Amino acid sequence: MKSEHKSLCAVTHGDGDFCKTIHVIQTFSPPIKPSLPAAAANSDSDDELLNPPLNFAMVDNGIYRSGFPDPTNFPFLQTLGLRSIIYLCPEPYPAANVEFLKSNGIQLFQFGIEGTKEPFVNIPEDAIREALTVVLDIRNHPLLIHCKRGKHRTGCVVGCLRKVQRWCLTSVFDEYQRFAAAKARVSDQRFMELFDVSAFKHLPITCSFLKR
Repeated sequence: MKSEHKSLCAVTHGDGDFCKTIHVIQTFSPPIKPSLPAAAANSDSDDELLNPPLNFAMVDNGIYRSGFPDPTNFPFLQTLGLRSIIYLCPEPYPAANVEFLKSNGIQLFQFGIEGTKEPFVNIPEDAIREALTVVLDIRNHPLLIHCKRGKHRTGCVVGCLRKVQRWCLTSVFDEYQRFAAAKARVSDQRFMELFDVSAFKHLPITCSFLKR
């Protein structure tokens, strides 16, 4: 698994926002091979490999992000001990995924955000706020946020979370662009810039990453 670590800046702003070091893990390298019992150690079966979903990464303690998981990713997701999945697409969840949730006691939160392209991008602020409320509730952790590719819709939710964490926009945009790459959208970044997090600052947030 490829690990990227980049120090962005260490500027403290007057309003308390700050830039911080981002550590992003992205799955562009071969799948993870777990440790196995001695009896199975000599087997080279592909079934022993754990395959993370596209664009999988850890956002913070108990919070993950990715593209759409398929059945080949289920063994990997089981290692996370998920309690919840936030699904940001309007299409029904596939039957195989629903069965996986049921068999593992995972709750599904679906926020049907259409996957449109610029210049016809309409990001529903209410849906982002509702999704963010689920993310900030530690009772839902461990939690996975995903859309189709793990870039735009997921990137907007994570970017707004970073604003609640008081990241500066330089850091927010850098993280967004790491996943969106050449598909980065000005409209997404503008949405994150203008997103008002004041309503979340008064909530009894207990997430460990907000206690640093």
